[in-house]
Amino acid sequence: MTSSTKYIQYRNIFLSFGSHSKESLEYAQNFSVEDSDVFAVTYPKSGTVWMQEILPLVLNGGDVTPIQTIHNWDRVPWLEQKRLAMVVDQLASPRALVTHFPYRLMPPSFHTSKAKVIYVMRNPKDVMVSSYFFHQMAEFLEDPGTFDEFMDKFLEGRVTFGKWTDHVKGWRDTELGDRIMYITYEEMAKDLPAAVRRFSDFLGRNLSEEVIQKIAEHCSFKTMKTNKMSNFSLVPKEFMNPDKSPFFRKGVAGDWENHFSSEQLARFTSAIRKEMESASFSLPWSME
Repeated sequence: MTSSTKYIQYRNIFLSFGSHSKESLEYAQNFSVEDSDVFAVTYPKSGTVWMQEILPLVLNGGDVTPIQTIHNWDRVPWLEQKRLAMVVDQLASPRALVTHFPYRLMPPSFHTSKAKVIYVMRNPKDVMVSSYFFHQMAEFLEDPGTFDEFMDKFLEGRVTFGKWTDHVKGWRDTELGDRIMYITYEEMAKDLPAAVRRFSDFLGRNLSEEVIQKIAEHCSFKTMKTNKMSNFSLVPKEFMNPDKSPFFRKGVAGDWENHFSSEQLARFTSAIRKEMESASFSLPWSME
């Protein structure tokens, strides 16, 4: 396990010290979830910021004001982070929140509520590549070391929020029924209007085709990259240093092919396949 001063350990997972505290985690556990709340749940680097852009627009019928005037971490705050307690009273109903929490760490009120969840999964090879570059620029995370060294950490769960496989398996095996919908990052990248349409239907918003197209346009990688309320350019360099790696790096599916050697790919896919042997579902990506 790590002895880093940058991480705190909480119920067998690591969290970054800068954004989380004992108090914020207690606040999350005692949080009063409302029936109208909507959670976008992701393992880190799987489309969280994308969902912080999309959800407000789907819930408010396409009004772009909040995404152009409110920082993403305030308009759709993280359940587990310090910031939530400061902004929760400013959130309009229905509230949109994001979390990286494993299913087992969701607060008791979540389970007794009717709150809905959109769980976004991403090909773990792309997750790892994105996470590797993010560790280079995020000063609140440990230095990733070499790509090979980081792969070992990633596969062993010695990164924030634990193993990718544990996260996915936990959220795919829930008692939530029609309260949860699943989508992949790749589906969103391939056809964003279709994804927005699915979100609209799931959340009972019945958005028009015109509004759906407008939301997809405002939530494209190109548009978000230039939105100061969403691109983290306003975060001081001592927290995120874009000189090391930009936050909005590529936003594509399949970039892993530019980074894995054949040996690394074999090691990675073998480890993921082994972890998924006990799963009740199959992954939508080839693990070859």
